[in-house]
Amino acid sequence: MTDLNAFISGLPKAELHMHIEGSLEPEMMFALAERNGVAIPFASVEEVRGAYQFSRLQDFLDIYYAGADVLRTEADFRDLAAAYFDRAAADSVVHAEIFFDPQTHTARGIGFGTVVAGLLAGMEDARARHGITARLILCFLRHLSEAEAFATLAEAEPWLDRIEAVGLDSSELGHPPEKFARVFAAAAAKGLKRVAHAGEEGPADYVWQALDVLEVDRLDHGNRSLEDPALVERLAREQMTLTVCPLSNLKLCVVPSMDDHPIDHMLAEGLRVTINSDDPAYFGGYVNANYRAAAEGRRLGAEQLATLARNSFLGSFLSEEEKRAHIARVDAYVAGFR
Repeated sequence: MTDLNAFISGLPKAELHMHIEGSLEPEMMFALAERNGVAIPFASVEEVRGAYQFSRLQDFLDIYYAGADVLRTEADFRDLAAAYFDRAAADSVVHAEIFFDPQTHTARGIGFGTVVAGLLAGMEDARARHGITARLILCFLRHLSEAEAFATLAEAEPWLDRIEAVGLDSSELGHPPEKFARVFAAAAAKGLKRVAHAGEEGPADYVWQALDVLEVDRLDHGNRSLEDPALVERLAREQMTLTVCPLSNLKLCVVPSMDDHPIDHMLAEGLRVTINSDDPAYFGGYVNANYRAAAEGRRLGAEQLATLARNSFLGSFLSEEEKRAHIARVDAYVAGFR
């Protein structure tokens, strides 16, 4: 595994499924709580980490929303993004398309512009210091109403030239994609790409809805697609990108162990799967940790790992020219490593 660890470390890659609020490390949570005079229900960094034991998605979301309360100012969001990009650069990430949850913040009285301006500043910093390119994806919280999603889309209007896509996250069960059909159609009419979490805890039917009702350009998670052979055939035929998150799947009990993760089966079925970190501060690792966990648990080889990296660029919202350049860089790295 030593050689594969080295291979993963330098392998150029994109990250397509990472919630910026989910990169809030306990140390930063405490620092921002002190900076902003916010009380948090933990006495120490160790106590925070000790709380990261989840049996389902909702257990995680409860602590995730509590932690986000320390984010108050444009500087907070800039610092949060900058800290993520520092870690991404260390993992040879050269492009990232990051989710943010504006409703988590506007519900607390934080202005939409405060959130976006801070994140954009962090993205500019990442380009200047690391050469990383980045895109923003505005996620609607699916446990909230369609009307609230429409209100958020309206708030985003002044910033739409800096936002690449809309997404759908938060509690999946009981909140099917079709609930947001009209707001996704409105986003498409404004020229935004569409992505959605589906088939993590929700059934394969949610994946069908994401494809046919929301008309997504990319599918987040999608693990339970494997339960439906016709769906698998369609995803492979259409080369729909799936943004799979191995350590998240393990931490949220989607799989009982990494030895049971289906990433290699997805590759064998011809699916365009990618590896991502989801909420790395909560789930035990950034993108290279996810590559390594999958490689060790499922005995992935260098060529499979390179395929995952190529897929990350193919599934991105970069231009075709940019995709070709990045894939050429992956190919050169693989050839040089051999």
